[in-house]
Amino acid sequence: MTEAHRARKRFGQNFLVDQNVIRRIVDAIAPKPGELLVEIGPGLAALTEPLLARCGHMHVVEIDRDLVARLKARFADSITLHEGDALRFDFAALGHDLRVVGNLPYNISTPLLFHLAESAAQIRDMTFMLQKEVVDRMVAASDEEDYGRLSVMLQYRFEIAKLFDVAPGCFRPVPKVVSSIVHLKPRAHVELEASEEKRFGQIVTAAFGQRRKTLRNTLAEFITADELAALGIDPTARGETLSVEDFVRITRRVGDLQQGSVSTSAMPR
Repeated sequence: MTEAHRARKRFGQNFLVDQNVIRRIVDAIAPKPGELLVEIGPGLAALTEPLLARCGHMHVVEIDRDLVARLKARFADSITLHEGDALRFDFAALGHDLRVVGNLPYNISTPLLFHLAESAAQIRDMTFMLQKEVVDRMVAASDEEDYGRLSVMLQYRFEIAKLFDVAPGCFRPVPKVVSSIVHLKPRAHVELEASEEKRFGQIVTAAFGQRRKTLRNTLAEFITADELAALGIDPTARGETLSVEDFVRITRRVGDLQQGSVSTSAMPR
């Protein structure tokens, strides 16, 4: 008889055991044979097994060596197993039209979402279980309490929908937080060139870095109050009042101003 696996706190392991919730998640994903399905942190295979029953084969990324051995023994012919840290895994290398799923470890969920965003061009969609408060931040609109850097950065890249909540009692061990299922679909077109996206991230980070300060102060490194006003943005407002589109407009204007400065300085004298 296989020895029971003990959840490891350093990997943020809480294993889903509620069969009704498992069915709802699998139904939401609705995998089909031939699709390129990738599961992050399959754990004890609560989702892996029913997903495989529908799609036939999938890739899984697992960091826990004990769980890797169990997965190899149990699903040797139906999974391609990648042992290692999902934060360092090259998802784009698997191909195009990826469908990424998983019960993400809460302790690395935010950096993992940003890591996956880098491969958005290769992803069809993503369905994850995350801490409810993280999902609430992901879907929040401007001027809502949960709206912040995570909201803007992910909403710029993805269409995001919260599907349903999952109670702590659905897991073993029982976590201290409520979880939520969220679906992310990459936007067909992004507004900024690749070279501008780094600046976009810097501007968004600055705008939310000191929430009590106005844009006049938080964005002073990038743009003047007069330039903000020219865009129809109140320089005395705060970052949480701006929409994703506002941040895109600011980023473009900063790029235009910097380009103009470079062009002027390059003129012969």
